[in-house]
Formats: sequence, C-alpha cells, structure tokens
Amino acid sequence: MKTKIIFTLAFALLTTVHYSFSQDLLGILESEQQNDVPFIPATFKMTRIAVGHSTEVRGKGILDLFVANRFWNTPADRTQSFVADRMSSRIALEYGISDRLTFGTGATTFDGLFDAHLKYRIVQHTDKKGFPFSITLFQNMSYNSSPFGNQDIADDFSDRTAFTSQILLSKKVTKDFSFQVSPTYINKSLGLSENDPKNFLAIGLGARYRLGYHLSLVSEYYHTFNPIKSFTTYDTFAIGTNWELGDIMLQFMLTNAVNMVEDAFIVQTRNNFNFRNPNLNFGFNATYVFHFKNRLKTKNKDKL
Repeated sequence: MKTKIIFTLAFALLTTVHYSFSQDLLGILESEQQNDVPFIPATFKMTRIAVGHSTEVRGKGILDLFVANRFWNTPADRTQSFVADRMSSRIALEYGISDRLTFGTGATTFDGLFDAHLKYRIVQHTDKKGFPFSITLFQNMSYNSSPFGNQDIADDFSDRTAFTSQILLSKKVTKDFSFQVSPTYINKSLGLSENDPKNFLAIGLGARYRLGYHLSLVSEYYHTFNPIKSFTTYDTFAIGTNWELGDIMLQFMLTNAVNMVEDAFIVQTRNNFNFRNPNLNFGFNATYVFHFKNRLKTKNKDKL
C-alpha cells in the first residue's frame, strides 16, 4: 500500500505541475517565445551529465538506446582478467513522448535492478530577458531482483522497490560552460539494518565545459545528508569526457560509483574516489539516437 501511495503521488505531481505551469508560467514563457525570445540550446547536449541525468529531454518521436558499462579491479594481489576483474552493464531505452516529456526503462546486471523513469521539462533556459535557467522534473522507480541474504527480511514487492525524485536546475553560463544543481529525495523500503534511514536527502552538482564542437569535459558530484549507517558509504564523484559523433554519443569517465541507477549510486557507493582498487572505476556509456522522421533529425541537429 505504501508503495502504491508513493508511486501515485509522484506521478500526480508531474501531472499537477504540467497543468499549473501550462496555465501561468509556461504561458508567459511561450508568449515570450512568440515575441522572438529564443531558447538557449544544448545546455548539456546529452540527457546525462556523467552518472546522473541532465535537464535535457528527448524531442517527440526520438528513441535513445543507452548502454552503460563500469569496469573495476578487486583488491586481490592477482587480477582475474586482462582488462578488469569485474564489469557491470546497463541497457536502457528512452523515448520522447512529447518535446517536454521523456519515458525511459532499463536493467542493470551487477545489482539486478530494473528501473523506469519520467522526465518532464517545465522550463527551458531562454535568451535575452527570458527565463534565466532550465527546470526539469525527474521521477524514477526501481525494483531490486537480487536474492536477499537475510532470511529475516520479508520478501515483498514493496520491500524491493525504491523511488528517486529530483528537481534538475541548469544554466548555460557562457557559450562553453554549463552548470546544474539537483536536489534529490530517495525512498528505499529495504534497509540492511533497522537503524538505516528509509528516506534520504541529497544534492547533486554537475558541470560541462565545451572543449570543441563535438567534445566536452564533464564532472558530477552527489552528497547525501543522512547516509546509511549499517556500512560506510562515500559521496559519488565522476569526471570524464563526452564525445558526439552524429547520432552516436559516447561518454568516458572515471568514477567511484559501481551502480548506475540513482537510488543505488547516490546512497550506496562504498568506495572513495582514489587510485586504489576497487575505488576507481572506468565508465563507458554509448547512446544511439533513432529518428523516426527525417524532419526530427534535421530539427535536432543543433546547436551548441
């Protein structure tokens, strides 16, 4: 029952914001757009900064195939593989329902998480005297399919679910530099200890600096204000490069986060960011963009 209530409230929030902003704030912004106030394009270019989501959403009728990988070594004296001892992959699909609303779903091998999310862009950063930054709502739900080691834990569906709610706020400060702040709320029904909180508050900071027409430097950091108590966790940090090749977008990064779903990597990162195994992980993401209509491909070839 608790899970259903949280899930219903999260989606009701998106619907409420849609109608309320459509009647006042968005009406003002659309009116300004009609008065030749142009939107500032490509604040982050990709729908993700590094490990977390950006304010960008996909246009209507555009489908993304997203594949993410993490590689790391164990602390053992001998490595078990030529490249890396461990590997985790996540495969996801993201589709633009409208120019403001994106739906995505995916699955991760390492922690057995299946997840789905909605992203709704309330406001887009406009030029001249328009709105000074972009605002996007993000709502994620995940399901943990991994077996529980503790037999005392009730194996209910609600115990295996987690919810992440974010307000993503970004600004393109200059032509080359963009910045994002991400206030985050996470609800996890399952804890390894009764002392572990079930509700978490965190904040994310992300930045992008354009190095060239198709290449940019990105970094992201998440801090949890009330961390898990049953084991030691660390703030998530990532730094890397984004490289765009037409309809293929590549991301290369170094991070201390093994997990790739928000409720996992924000509150469950067990390694500090340094060059000791397994603290430093290499991440590689690839996104392929499918345009179902040629006009969409032309429309979305912007625009830095």
